Amino acid sequence: MIHLENPEGPDSVLNLFKENGFDDTQITKIVRARPHLLLSDPENTLLPKIEFFRSKGVSSSDIPRIITTSPDLLNRSLENHIIPCYDFLKSVLVVNKKVITTLKRSRWSFLNNITKTMVPNIELLREVGASQIAISFFVTTYPDFAFIKPTKFVKAVQEVKEMGFNPSKVVFMEAIRVVLFLTKPTWEYKFEIFKRWGWSKEDNLSAFKKQPKFMTNSEEKITKVMNFLVNNFGRPSTDIAKTPVVLNLSLEKRIIPRCSVVQILLAKDLVKNDLSLSTFLLPNEKWFLERFVIKFQDAVPQLLSVYQNKMDFIDVKFQSEKVGGTELL
Repeated sequence: MIHLENPEGPDSVLNLFKENGFDDTQITKIVRARPHLLLSDPENTLLPKIEFFRSKGVSSSDIPRIITTSPDLLNRSLENHIIPCYDFLKSVLVVNKKVITTLKRSRWSFLNNITKTMVPNIELLREVGASQIAISFFVTTYPDFAFIKPTKFVKAVQEVKEMGFNPSKVVFMEAIRVVLFLTKPTWEYKFEIFKRWGWSKEDNLSAFKKQPKFMTNSEEKITKVMNFLVNNFGRPSTDIAKTPVVLNLSLEKRIIPRCSVVQILLAKDLVKNDLSLSTFLLPNEKWFLERFVIKFQDAVPQLLSVYQNKMDFIDVKFQSEKVGGTELL
C-alpha cells in the first residue's frame, strides 16, 4: 500500500497523464498496476519518456494505449534502457515506422534486456544468411519471438535449416516462429492428425515448407477443413498437402461458399474437372466473383445465392444436375 504524506505529488502525476491524452480508465489501470508511479517526479522522470516516444512518431492516441498496456515502460531508464532499445531496433528495422509497429505489437519490445535476447538472436540470423527483409519481417510481425532465450532460438534455427528452408526467404522466419510456438509433443501430434488423413511424413514436411503457419491451427479447425474438402467436396487429402494455405482460410466464410459455387459449375461442366484448390480458394473476392459467379450467372442464375450461403452445400450437391457445358476456364 502507498502512503501519501503530500497529495500534491500524486496529483501532479495524474495531471501529467491527463495533459498527455490519457483518459480516466487508462489512468486507473496504470495506477492499479503500478501505484508507486504516483510518487514519481512527473516533469523529470515521466514526461521525458512520453516526449521521447512522441518525438519518434508515436501518435498522441497510441502513447496512452502503449503505456497502459506496458506501464513498466515508465520504470525503465530513458538513457540506459529505452533509448538503447530504440536505437537497436532502428538499426535492425531501418524504418522508424516499423519500430513503432513493433512497440505497439509487443509489450516486451522496450522492456526486455535486448543485449541478452534479441541482439544475439539477430546476430545468429545474420550469420546463417537471413536477409534484411526477412529479419525485418520477423521482428515487426512476431516481436515476442525475437526475445526468446538464445539457447532455445539456436535450436529452432538449426532445426529449420535442417528441414531445407532457405534462410534468405521470409518463409524461413515463418518456420522459426512455428517451431518456437509448438512444443515437441504438439508438433508430433499434428503430424499424427495429418497421418490419419493419409499424409505421409514427406507430405507433411513438404506442406510445412510451403506454408508453415498451417501447423499452428487447432485440431478442430484442421479436422473440419479436411473433412469438408475430402469427404464433402471429394478432393484427395494430398491435394490439401499441395496447397496447405487453404487450412488457414475460414471454412464458413470462404471455403464452403466458394466450393459450393464450383460444385455447381463442375456438375454442369462449366469448369475443368482438374481445377486446383488454389485457383478458386486463394484469389481475392473481386477476382473470384468475376471469374466464377458473374461470368456464369446467365447459365446458372442461382450462383450468387449459393455464394451468399443461402443454400447448404448438401442442397447444392443434390440440386446440381450434370448438363452439357458451354465454356471451360
